[in-house]
Amino acid sequence: MVSHSELRKLFCSADAVCFDVDSTVIREEGIDELAKFCGVEDAVSEMTRRAMGGAVPFKAALTERLALIQPSREQVQRLIAEHPPHLTPGIRELVSRLQERNVQVFLISGGFRSIVEHVASKLNIPSTNVFANRLKFYFNGEYAGFDEMQPTAESGGKGKVIKLLKEKFQFKKIVMIGDGATDMEACPPADVFIGFGGNVIRQQVKDNAQWYITDFVELLGELEE
Repeated sequence: MVSHSELRKLFCSADAVCFDVDSTVIREEGIDELAKFCGVEDAVSEMTRRAMGGAVPFKAALTERLALIQPSREQVQRLIAEHPPHLTPGIRELVSRLQERNVQVFLISGGFRSIVEHVASKLNIPSTNVFANRLKFYFNGEYAGFDEMQPTAESGGKGKVIKLLKEKFQFKKIVMIGDGATDMEACPPADVFIGFGGNVIRQQVKDNAQWYITDFVELLGELEE
């Protein structure tokens, strides 16, 4: 077991920090918000709960939920315009502080690229540092599925992205921060996993994460010391 002081040192010396988005960087679960907007909230949030607990393979859960929602391009755009996602308190300051220290910040999400890119723009994170699922639409704007070739579309996808980042940029130390089972599974290849419970507490993550926080202020404090 790595000691807490070693974990803190690793975090402070990381080349890159990767954040999950839903219930971590933002307060909501994007897919649940889309379901609510499209009028199928209850059925979809139950599926999300099972998927986040690790009970259902991610791609199966994503396919099933999107088949229920059937979001059109216009609905996705209206959701972002009328109900923009709320940033978790402290995330803007934390990302900004990491960037000041020349740490690369990435968003790795099982959610949807159109929503995640909107969040990235609020945090001054370039869209090239966003890894998320792409929704597909027919020429008339109706839902046509999702891009199944994205690594984030399947279980273990976040780990694949981190492996890719290490190979591409030669990062020595990558930290993954998130609230769910899919985030915890990304370590390794991530060097450190920090569980986040500021919006929702997933018991499995709380019990098994070597470092568990409920407020980004704690990480900001580590960087200020």
